[in-house]
Amino acid sequence: MPLTPLVYWAQRHEEIYLRVELTDAQDIEVHANDTVLEFRGQGHGAKGLNEYEFSLELLHPVKSEVKHRSTQRQVNITLQKQQRGWWSRLTDQERKPVYLAPDFDRWMDESDAEMEIREKERKKNKTSRQRTNWLSNYKTGFLLLYNLVQFLGFSWIFINMTVRVFIIGQDSLYDTFHSIADVMFFCQILASVEVLNAAFGVVKTGVVPTLIQVVGRNFILFIIFGSLEEMHNKPVVFFVFLLWSAIEIFRYPFYMLASLNTEWKTLTWLRYTVWLPLYPLGVLAEAVAVIQSIPIFDETKLFSIPLPKAIGTSVSFSRFLHIYLILMFLGLFFNFKHLYRQRRKRFSVKKKKAH
Repeated sequence: MPLTPLVYWAQRHEEIYLRVELTDAQDIEVHANDTVLEFRGQGHGAKGLNEYEFSLELLHPVKSEVKHRSTQRQVNITLQKQQRGWWSRLTDQERKPVYLAPDFDRWMDESDAEMEIREKERKKNKTSRQRTNWLSNYKTGFLLLYNLVQFLGFSWIFINMTVRVFIIGQDSLYDTFHSIADVMFFCQILASVEVLNAAFGVVKTGVVPTLIQVVGRNFILFIIFGSLEEMHNKPVVFFVFLLWSAIEIFRYPFYMLASLNTEWKTLTWLRYTVWLPLYPLGVLAEAVAVIQSIPIFDETKLFSIPLPKAIGTSVSFSRFLHIYLILMFLGLFFNFKHLYRQRRKRFSVKKKKAH
């Protein structure tokens, strides 16, 4: 006839722990069915080597998954409560079985358990904060490096062009593309990252305004200037590059400081003011470049769309450029409105803080 082993128990808000005093236990079977726990096994217990078993009517339901682990000295059982909470006792009967006793090595009262939970939550929150800080530091480092590289690139362009005008004079306007284009290509390709930053929330800025500016500039740089060798010696290249770089040498250092939660008031004012005349002038220079390229596209048939002979020879790319000119000024209106709203919001907040 199976005997009953000594059983010690303890609890947490989510779990029940049982320690069965059975040495060198073998053939262990543990089952939990709602509020009933059954145990059977063989080993050295209180009455020597024998078969031992017990059955407990639990106070509240537990999950059917039971974890048990045998050691040389005992069998450890872990039950998961179906509802998180503190049990006043283990069994449904008020009078506990004689073989059942508290496990004082693991025992704690409800207040101790609450403290343990709070400690776990504190550690969890600390880990979460550390992860957040790591991501924040990574984002700060990325934005700082990105804006620094762009600032250095556009500064080199602006300074190089300015110095060349003073040294060479008017002739420097005609070879701007050959001397500056490589760096401008690099900076404008890198500027495409700003669209991704806006789309994925790395920076808090609108995706559409950023996309309009990046696509618009890259169209002028790669299609109008890059694909037409006849445009390389045009003075309009100088004015487009100069106006672009003049805006960016204030914008990127502003973002550098912003990534470090730092502000220089003079730079802030320049970032939100310089674009007022320079941005429309830049679009005007881009429009001039597009107008100058139209006869060249008509002559070279570059990017023209061939049509069946019954309809015609081809659709010239210049037709698209006429439409693009209209879109340019619509984009100017949209972005100018967006930037002006940003400027008014920025300085109205400053005035409110001052009051």
